[in-house]
Formats: sequence, structure tokens, C-alpha cells
Amino acid sequence: MGASPRDMLPAVVDGVSVLRWPADAEPARTRAGLPRVLVVAGDASPPLVWDDTEDWIRPHLTPAQVDARAGRLPSQAAVGSEGGSCERRRAARRPALDADGIVRGPGGWAAIPPIEARLLAALIDRIDHVVRRTDLHRSGWPGGNVGQRALDSRIKLLRRRVAPVGIAIRTVRGLGFLLEVERS
Repeated sequence: MGASPRDMLPAVVDGVSVLRWPADAEPARTRAGLPRVLVVAGDASPPLVWDDTEDWIRPHLTPAQVDARAGRLPSQAAVGSEGGSCERRRAARRPALDADGIVRGPGGWAAIPPIEARLLAALIDRIDHVVRRTDLHRSGWPGGNVGQRALDSRIKLLRRRVAPVGIAIRTVRGLGFLLEVERS
């Protein structure tokens, strides 16, 4: 019997750690800021949000596909640590939201409940861009069985939770919401 592609995955690819999720969940979280690819078990949910130095894949990918995904991470890590272009500055000030619902911004950290964490994750993914209400609704309630007012209520609560850590959520009338981070 030969080894499965999952067993053949490398532990490190060009300085990027390859970790199994959720088996290596603790090492993945303690290596925050270091480039890593999480191999998410077939029946496991991927981490809620990852930072700019993290990506996740399913175990059916070949080692070559893992190399391709891992190959882009070191450059992302380097972008966040440099000055320069608008994209570089945006990456450097991007809030981080971990799998436990802890968001870290320029003013500290805050605990975010699960529904609000899913909304925040969608906003962080599109930082400084408008996220449409329909997209946020799908992110917050994947089952879709909730009234339209629920989004407004959760955004109101989320604003209160993230404001002290330097994160603002702006309403863009008729479109959706925009996440901004205080300049330090």
C-alpha cells in the first residue's frame, strides 16, 4: 500500500510551515505572523479567519499544488512589513481575527461572538472596500433563515466591540459597509 498524497505533504516549503488543521491547531496559532499553510482535514471546518501569512488547503491537493499555494505566502509576509504602496500599508494595518473570535487592532484586542466574527471576517477580507449587505448576510447566516434587520442589529453591536481597538465600520448608504482601521 502506497502513501497517500496527504502523507507526502512536506513539513516546510521555502520557509513556509505546512501544518495539519485541526491536529496542529495550537502550533498554527502560536506561529502567527510566520508564513504557514494549514491542511484542513476533510470533515473539519477551516479556521474562521487567517492572517496575510496564512492560507489553507484540503488534503487532496498534490505536493506541487501545496508548493504553489505556499510559494505566494513569503511575499505576502514581506509586504506587510515594508512601507511604500497603499496595498503594503493596508496589509500592515490589517486587523487579525483568530479562530477563537479574538480581533487584534491598533488599539488592542476584543472578543467577538461567532455571528459577529463571521461578519467581521468578511469585512476584514475586503478592508477599505464596500462589502454589500447581501454578502454580509450570507457570511453571518449561511443557512439564510433570518430577517433583514438582524444584519443591522449585529453590525451595531460589532461597531461597539471593535471601536475601542481602533476599527471602524462605516455605512455606505444603499450598498453595504466598509471597514477602516485607525492610522497610528
